[in-house]
Amino acid sequence: MSWLEGTDAKLSTLPTEQRQHMIKLTEAHLETVTDLLDAGRFSEATGRRLHLPASSLASTCGWYRFDQGRHYAAGKLWNAAPSNAHTARDRDQGAGVLSDFAYQAIWLGKPESALEPLSQALIHTRHPMARSALHLRRARAHAAMGNAGACRTDLKAAEATLLTDTREPAPSWCRWMSTADPAVDSGQCMLDPGRAKEARTRIEEGLSLLPRSRDKTRGVFRTYEAQSLLQTREVEQALAVSNESLDVAQRIGADRCVSLVRDPGPAFRPYTSVDGVPQFPERLHLC
Repeated sequence: MSWLEGTDAKLSTLPTEQRQHMIKLTEAHLETVTDLLDAGRFSEATGRRLHLPASSLASTCGWYRFDQGRHYAAGKLWNAAPSNAHTARDRDQGAGVLSDFAYQAIWLGKPESALEPLSQALIHTRHPMARSALHLRRARAHAAMGNAGACRTDLKAAEATLLTDTREPAPSWCRWMSTADPAVDSGQCMLDPGRAKEARTRIEEGLSLLPRSRDKTRGVFRTYEAQSLLQTREVEQALAVSNESLDVAQRIGADRCVSLVRDPGPAFRPYTSVDGVPQFPERLHLC
């Protein structure tokens, strides 16, 4: 059991760029744990211990599929994770899975579907870092729906709870959280109502705080920066940032991040006289 738990912890906390090379091993580990649950003989206490890596590994494998743009496959894996977390009596892990579903809903342009899972997750976790991540994602959902007041409330809660001192270790699903995340996500929330200059300031602040180990997140954040630059017609810089984001997305094998770079591509069309702009659609086409 200790080996199974330790291997789960190592596979689930690898940097994104390393995870893409370990997907088959992670899926095999999930299959091993699932087989043990289906056919093994163990005590109730050991069963609870087995259900926790089953939930954690399903969540991790779901993120692989999500990054590949395989949303149905990701959802299928995430559907298996909450019941395992419940059986393991780990409310924090269950809250993390609800957060995964919500993030996917926001990504797919269905922010209204994210509100209930995030509100439920906030009921089920007490750790400040987990609550900060949940408030942050709910703020993004509110921003996408045009709920400015609710968005501001959640952004303030995200920043306040992240600074709350605690001796308890953060749940594994949100240990990546840092002060970079509220900064960038608040900037992204400002983009929706067109507050581009304010958004850019916050996004740049967040990018400066982001650790190098989070390159996938950096690539996503840089696409937000490109959007803010396009809104203020700083086309050359927006193009440079978009190309950098595309480089990161291709290197880490994240098709959904490539799609994120592709989405604002049409906004470059009025600027074909700017050096490099005519070539950008061709590069996107080859991805």
